[in-house]
Amino acid sequence: MKIFSLCCALVLAGTHLAHAQTAVPAPKRAAANTAAAPMAAAAPAGLYAALGEKAGIDRLADDFVERLLRHPRIGPQFKDVKPAALKQSLAEQFCVLSGGPCTYEGGDMLDVHADMDINKGDFNALVEVLQRAMDAQGIAFSQQNRLLALLAPMHRDIITVR
Repeated sequence: MKIFSLCCALVLAGTHLAHAQTAVPAPKRAAANTAAAPMAAAAPAGLYAALGEKAGIDRLADDFVERLLRHPRIGPQFKDVKPAALKQSLAEQFCVLSGGPCTYEGGDMLDVHADMDINKGDFNALVEVLQRAMDAQGIAFSQQNRLLALLAPMHRDIITVR
């Protein structure tokens, strides 16, 4: 459950990134604090392929965002989000994390989520939605856990209400 909760950070990060599409990007932090830094960690061998490579990751991001927008608890947090921008940001993050040949162009997770008032319950709900999307895409449970483990460290920058 802890891994699932930490994964929500990614989704919430993407949501705020979509909001920030028109904003001036925040200054880059040291590599250890950027959104790209956690994604730069060595991806488990074969994860990118297990997720269906670029096409599979795009389908996952599409499904995930559609589910988020309809979710009764956390859907309202996404009301002002540009779905296409969110899908793109999430697909980039999933691709980079899984070892794919992508580049994440989004913002720093801490800066992106600073004013979003995200609590642990919101984060956990988001992770559950991601799990459902991965199930619907036929992603094996073991591969889901591998991706979630890579997303987990982002929770520290995403949960802003303690």
